[in-house]
Amino acid sequence: MDKLAKALVCSLSGTSLMTLSSAIMSATIGQEFREPAQLGKLIKRLAPFISKSLCKGAGWGAHFAMGTAFSLVYTNLWEKDILKPNGKNAAILGLASGVVGSLIWKATFKVHPLSPLMNYRRFYLQRIPAHVVFAIGATIAYNFLKDQDKVQSKPTTRARD
Repeated sequence: MDKLAKALVCSLSGTSLMTLSSAIMSATIGQEFREPAQLGKLIKRLAPFISKSLCKGAGWGAHFAMGTAFSLVYTNLWEKDILKPNGKNAAILGLASGVVGSLIWKATFKVHPLSPLMNYRRFYLQRIPAHVVFAIGATIAYNFLKDQDKVQSKPTTRARD
C-alpha cells in the first residue's frame, strides 16, 4: 500500500476516534468541541445562503482533510524510521499535534469575521487530548496496515499433490 493510501486510512481512523472523543467531552462539559460541527458553523456564517446540511458536510470534509495532512506527516515519520509507530510516540505526536491544532484553531477564529462566542481557553485545551486520541487511532491503523503488508508479502507455499 502506498504512503497516501496509508495516510488516508490513518486519517479515517484517527479523525473518527478524535471526533467521538470530542463528542464525549462536549456532552460531559457542555461545550461544543466537535470539530466538524464548529467548522460547519464557521462555513455557514461565511456563506449563509448555503444549506445547513452542505455546511455540515463541508465541515466534515475540512476535518478529514486536516486529519489527512497530520496523517501524512505521521506516515512519513514512520516510513522513514524517524519514529516507531508505538504508544509512547503516539502520545508525543498527539501532544505536538494538539499544540499545532490549537494554534490553527486560534488563527482560524482570529481571522474569521463571525467567530462564535465560547470559552476559547477550554476549547484550545481540549485539542490536546483530542489529538492524542487522533494519534493513537492513526498509529493503530498504521500498525494494522503494516501487518497486512507483511502478510501479503510472505511467499505462499503449496502442498505437493
